[in-house]
Amino acid sequence: MKKWKDKIEFKSAVRLYAQKMNINIKSLYVRPMSRKWASCSTDGNLNFSKDILNIDKKLGEYIIVHELLHFRVPNHGRLWKSLMMAYLGDYQKLESRLKQKPRKQ
Repeated sequence: MKKWKDKIEFKSAVRLYAQKMNINIKSLYVRPMSRKWASCSTDGNLNFSKDILNIDKKLGEYIIVHELLHFRVPNHGRLWKSLMMAYLGDYQKLESRLKQKPRKQ
């Protein structure tokens, strides 16, 4: 399992995906979050849990793409699923692995 080296490497990956997906990010934070892996706002703000730095990079990339797609598609419908497939291939395997990771309640 390959983890992120640090917050700088993770944020670089977020910016790279945002560039590939033609999405403008207003702000990008990695901070403590107890209930979610990430969140985004319609204003272009992205927040990621600092816990993401301690999980497998592939799972982190799933979370990155998942959140960035919400700037284009607000739900998890067919379009969102087809875009996830386009960017990550068989994203359902990553989604399943991520669901096995416990989150604080």
